[in-house]
Amino acid sequence: MTEQILAAPIEQQQEQQRGFSRYQAFLIALLAFAQFTIILDFMIMSPLGAILMPALDITAGQFGVAVSAYAFSAGISGILAAGFADRFDRKLLLLFFYVGFTLGTLLCALAPNYHLLLFGRIVTGLFGGVIGSVVLAIITDLFALHLRGRVMGFVQTAFAASQVLGIPAGLFLANHWSWHVSFGAIVGLSIVTMAAILFVMQPVDAHLRLKQDRNAFAHLIATIGQPRYTLAFAVTTLLSTGGFMLMPFGSAFTVNNLGIDILHLPTIYLVSGLFTIFIGPLVGRASDAFGKFPTFVFGSVVSVVMVLIYTHLGHVSLTTAIVVNVLMFIGIFSRMIPSQALISAIPDPGQRGSFSAISASVQQLAGGLGSVAAAAIIAQNPDGTLRHFDRLGYVVVATSILSMIALYFVQRPIARKAGKRMV
Repeated sequence: MTEQILAAPIEQQQEQQRGFSRYQAFLIALLAFAQFTIILDFMIMSPLGAILMPALDITAGQFGVAVSAYAFSAGISGILAAGFADRFDRKLLLLFFYVGFTLGTLLCALAPNYHLLLFGRIVTGLFGGVIGSVVLAIITDLFALHLRGRVMGFVQTAFAASQVLGIPAGLFLANHWSWHVSFGAIVGLSIVTMAAILFVMQPVDAHLRLKQDRNAFAHLIATIGQPRYTLAFAVTTLLSTGGFMLMPFGSAFTVNNLGIDILHLPTIYLVSGLFTIFIGPLVGRASDAFGKFPTFVFGSVVSVVMVLIYTHLGHVSLTTAIVVNVLMFIGIFSRMIPSQALISAIPDPGQRGSFSAISASVQQLAGGLGSVAAAAIIAQNPDGTLRHFDRLGYVVVATSILSMIALYFVQRPIARKAGKRMV
């Protein structure tokens, strides 16, 4: 009954037309653009690493702390927000956290030294780390499961767009002016997004008609105490740990170990992003057409192979570096989109916000631990090259295999409920 309360309007519209309505298309675009700014703010730290470390005179370990500070603060805020996540209009919740994220990014843009940059990353993480969970809850409320692969595919193109447009532009600004300007540009984009959320987005409050727990703490405990959610959180942990281990040091590894000139670094992100911006919607359609779990397995296999190749590369040509990055991101997208769509079917309608917030918290905390662990595993030679990067690859492969096994058991009850062997 509760599922019908939230899903019926969308299903009725889908009976009337094959595609999305005008407002649905706008909403998907708006959520994708919001995700674009959030992902760009996080991802820009990796390519800026080769610029920030010498500019601020910090070590690879200190840079790893700056990256993980965002993740840890985001993890803490996710837990704190979980109890309240289903008690407010999701539009207002999105706007609140987005304003805080914008202020945190502004602090980064104005930071004159490492310590204030670190503080800015903490503030940004406190607010920005929760936004992804609010976006996921909105999608889950407004779109039926058989459509979520497509929606996730479009929204996750924000990841690719941040590479195609954001990261090259950010590097261009940093190379020609200052890294401060890169964060300032994100602030400008965020102000435009805030205005669209405030004035155009409709309320998302159907979940408020459902039965709520007496207080926020009880709601948090009720969500955490659901045994069937535990394995889903484990999948999120495994996927995040692997992703955060490689990402922060990607630019330093590319420049110093692969021998790619820093001026060519934007080209790698640009070409990789151009490929993946088209791959995202295709992966979303494939996950709806062929099954989300089979698509995830395909992506995991591709990721394992490409991570092993990538982490064992020596000096290579720019073309080789681009090809390896493109194939690796295809694998990443083919895991990220179907896993998110599949896991979104697990929580009850009245717990979607809190489940998504806890999941985001687990994701960020696991990512923070992954960044710290990666910084402890690798070392930097006097010439700037990184040692033991191959060991990170082995850890990522292990987490990928374990995540495949865990997600298989996660999808089984969903498949039974849907009356199919795989979903």
